[in-house]
Amino acid sequence: MPDQPAHMSPEEFRRQGHAAIDWIADYWASLDDLPVRAQVAPGDVRRQLPASAPEAGEPFDAVLADLDRVVVPGLTHWQHPRFFAYFPANSSPAAILGDLLSSGIGAQGMIWATSPAVTEVEQVVLDWFAEALGLPEDFRSDGPGGGVIQDTASTATFTALLAALHRASGGEVRRHGLGDAGWRVYGSTQAHSSLVKAAIMAGLGEDAVRAIGVDPLTQAMDLDALRAAIEADVELGLTPVLVHLAAGSTSTGAMDDVVGAGRIAREHGAWVHVDAAWAGVAAVCPEHRAHLAGVESADSFVTNPHKWLLTTFDCSTFWVRDRAALTGALSILPEYLRNAASESGEVVDYRDWHPQLGRRFRAIKLWAVLRTYGLEGLRAHIRSGVELAAHVADLVAADDRFEMVTEPSLSLVVFRLTAGDEQTLAAMEEVNASGEAYLSHTTVEGRAAIRLAVGSWRTTEADVDRTWRALQEAAAAQD
Repeated sequence: MPDQPAHMSPEEFRRQGHAAIDWIADYWASLDDLPVRAQVAPGDVRRQLPASAPEAGEPFDAVLADLDRVVVPGLTHWQHPRFFAYFPANSSPAAILGDLLSSGIGAQGMIWATSPAVTEVEQVVLDWFAEALGLPEDFRSDGPGGGVIQDTASTATFTALLAALHRASGGEVRRHGLGDAGWRVYGSTQAHSSLVKAAIMAGLGEDAVRAIGVDPLTQAMDLDALRAAIEADVELGLTPVLVHLAAGSTSTGAMDDVVGAGRIAREHGAWVHVDAAWAGVAAVCPEHRAHLAGVESADSFVTNPHKWLLTTFDCSTFWVRDRAALTGALSILPEYLRNAASESGEVVDYRDWHPQLGRRFRAIKLWAVLRTYGLEGLRAHIRSGVELAAHVADLVAADDRFEMVTEPSLSLVVFRLTAGDEQTLAAMEEVNASGEAYLSHTTVEGRAAIRLAVGSWRTTEADVDRTWRALQEAAAAQD
């Protein structure tokens, strides 16, 4: 009998599990006093780690100790109440416990038969969530479409493009490759970079993506420019395959006209994909659904609970109106996966709904969030973010050294110093370097701007005010 490694006993696992939860709780309690952005230089963390793995096993206590010694000083603290950069990545207590349960169960849900509950809980949770967002009936699991949890919206966009190519080619792309159809993809100049990456991964190449201009005030896609680009391509014998619409762009939170753009896309048989990665979750509040008008005619839709809706990364919810194109593009059934349930046609095998075969039980953490917060709690969280962003906009308006760049978009505010780009970026970097808060930047119509995205479950008005005072002090230093 070969030697076996020393596994934790149930008693030791229980003790160390309590210690790990205690560490997380202590970490959260300490965040307010930590600099938001990591205060290390390249290589600082690496130099504190040994060159090789230990030969003999170490106690788990040593791992926890090194979190404090090595890891925490090298972290940018995404759960910090004054983390306002990019978009939030909420990791609420309920979601963490759900993720822990998923890890403990350790099921592989590639097909229904490998753990029926992994599939069926996910279907129900996504039906609940679709209803909470006001999505159309076609997106429910008992309709022609359905939902699936992807890792990120980038994967969802890639998956949507594969489905679009399958539908447009009548399955020829799956069998014979891209051929000579000259496939073309459309998105605004503000579309997420994952659109270009999807085209690269699908074999279309960057040149297949047409970047459509935007309205200079709203940063939303110019529909006349979209129509002109598609018609020009069609005249050249090229084939429109997908139109990507942003319902809350990364840069400014711009909202494309899903109704108008969708109508143009359908005239030419193109797939309509609505990317609401950040802003879509706001639709749990009925008053914040205007940006999703027209989604009922979209072919696919994605939003990320792991951004603004209290669910630990990764959890990107993706729906299609008709699953046939999706599974037609991705379904492969080797002999070792054959089973009676799959062949009965009565179950969903989620391996056919994304590029990966294997899949974790991600639905538990979203299930935990929906159940423990309830829709009332989720709406309160979203409304708090929107109200705090409105407060930021008021602070900007009250200080003539600053000006708004675009109108506030839900919980995102984009503004700048009137003194110019250099002063804007310098003031932001001074705040970031101080560790007081963390902000990110963008360019709008060629000019630099600061992005402040509210949404952490730990952020209060006091955190916003403290950040604003730091920005005012940094602005004064630029005078």
